[in-house]
Amino acid sequence: MATADTVELNEFHPPKEESLKAFSEIETELKKTLLHMKHTYLKHEPEYFAPVQSLSDADLTSFSSSDLDGVRVGLSAYGLHLFGKLRIPAMPDSGPAYIHFRAFIGGDGHDEPGVAKLHSIHTEDREEPDGGRTYRAIFTKDDPLEWFDT
Repeated sequence: MATADTVELNEFHPPKEESLKAFSEIETELKKTLLHMKHTYLKHEPEYFAPVQSLSDADLTSFSSSDLDGVRVGLSAYGLHLFGKLRIPAMPDSGPAYIHFRAFIGGDGHDEPGVAKLHSIHTEDREEPDGGRTYRAIFTKDDPLEWFDT
């Protein structure tokens, strides 16, 4: 299993042609999954999507490859792990306006070698020093894009 300990991600950088190709392969699934997550979390833990709660579904998913702010990529024995920071264009850049996603491009031996698959959209459940918890799925421009499993 690939983990932050077994896969070294390169530095955050603007997407190159290969990353843009991978994004185009997962874009439809990314939008579908994002909407599903928003509606599910709004029922159970609305804090995750609070910054975008007022956006329509169309506005939330109005992004395209030109909104892909940057990526980090790592190689494992299984294939490529692509982490992306994607701006939601309907949100002001001054606050939470980004989602972090993870995709996987399998190598030889996979069902579809070289084809990107959406792995996950990052959600953060963090314990605060006072014992409380904060939840978020929408990040700021300054939040670093780091390895995540969820």
